[in-house]
Amino acid sequence: MRARWVIVGLIAVLLSCTSERPAPSETPAAPFVAQDQMYFSNGEAEPAARPFAEVAVTTAKLPVITRPDATKMIIRTATALIEVDSLESAVAQVKQLAARVGGYVANSGMELGGSRRRQAVIQVKIPADRFEEAVSGLKPIGKLESDNVNAQDVGEEYVDVIARIDNARRLERRLIDLLATRTGKLKDVLDVEQELARVREEIERYQGRVRYLEAHTAVSTLTVTLHEPVPVVGEAGESIMGDAFRGAWRNFVVLVAGFVQSLGILIPLGALAFVVWVVVKRSRRVAPQSTT
Repeated sequence: MRARWVIVGLIAVLLSCTSERPAPSETPAAPFVAQDQMYFSNGEAEPAARPFAEVAVTTAKLPVITRPDATKMIIRTATALIEVDSLESAVAQVKQLAARVGGYVANSGMELGGSRRRQAVIQVKIPADRFEEAVSGLKPIGKLESDNVNAQDVGEEYVDVIARIDNARRLERRLIDLLATRTGKLKDVLDVEQELARVREEIERYQGRVRYLEAHTAVSTLTVTLHEPVPVVGEAGESIMGDAFRGAWRNFVVLVAGFVQSLGILIPLGALAFVVWVVVKRSRRVAPQSTT
């Protein structure tokens, strides 16, 4: 009977010890911190070391771009030389053509008057799918003297740049995972962050090239040079009858100027001749009187 009470007492003591044990903490364990510490010049340790898991890592959010077909990556440019009757009217027709095909005038310049030929140079940006329509629309404007079309296939370069972007993105993800999981010295963190910045800069450079290729293949360039016909007589930009009247007036002015200049010689000679005539006349009158 006594042994039974001893067993009951031991069980009660064990239960009381179990109830007084503190509950485990629900806060997560602190991440592992690198054991190596950096020391300053005075020998004091760095106030607090930071784990690699706490390094701020952000992934650039780039817009989702629908890539065009690489087989259609062609940059088209064309130049045309057209002779027109009226320069101003032809320039207006080219601008109307650009608007009709969904393009716009990028640059324009005109040479008017003077001794040079009247001409205009217009650069038009046109959607690539309506390039042929724009080129054929130049014929009604005037006499098409020449047209040159240049097509540059950049599909291979486009595919190569896209592959470089994909490889760089994979390397970027690996560096981000390395920063988020690996522990070690602070110098290792800085080296990985520097490499990550270099990879992102490389990605941005490749994306810039991709945007350039996509923009120049989506829009073609057409450069149109318009000029009026060279006149058979006279110079370009001048009136033949106007030149004739101006020439007649210049000749009249030259004649009057020559006559005025000749007065400097005619007046002294006329005065001298008049004096000689007077002397001779008087001498003839005196001669008969002396003979009588």
